[in-house]
Amino acid sequence: MTEQTKDAATAAANTEFVELTAEIVAAYVGNNAVPSNELSQLIHDVYKALATAVSGGAEEKKEELKPAVPIRRSVQPDHIVCLECGKKFKSLKRHLRTHHNMTPSEYIEKWNLPADYPLVAPNYAKARSELAKKMGLGQKKKGKAA
Repeated sequence: MTEQTKDAATAAANTEFVELTAEIVAAYVGNNAVPSNELSQLIHDVYKALATAVSGGAEEKKEELKPAVPIRRSVQPDHIVCLECGKKFKSLKRHLRTHHNMTPSEYIEKWNLPADYPLVAPNYAKARSELAKKMGLGQKKKGKAA
């Protein structure tokens, strides 16, 4: 490939990125309130994301994840510690959704946790199980005589 051909291909790719960036930013700004002083950063971020996606993400280095607490110590009898922020909970599901915008499966995948990793404190799960059994849940209903 000659130098002129490379330059033409690069110019065409840049033009396409600029057009796509304009379309994406216009759609985003049309549906979201964006302060004018943040508009240039938004354009830059969208353009960079497009360029990175096309290059296969070669520019980005994957950072090694460091949990807030060691994974081995995140499960305690009375609480589970969130690896994202280090806070203690009886159940993580709602916290993950509201504070970290993650599903339990995304959390488990992100931290490379085993499939049977508990998201509820063991003692809390046991207490809820006993309460449900006392209420008669999980048992078949007795048939009524007709």
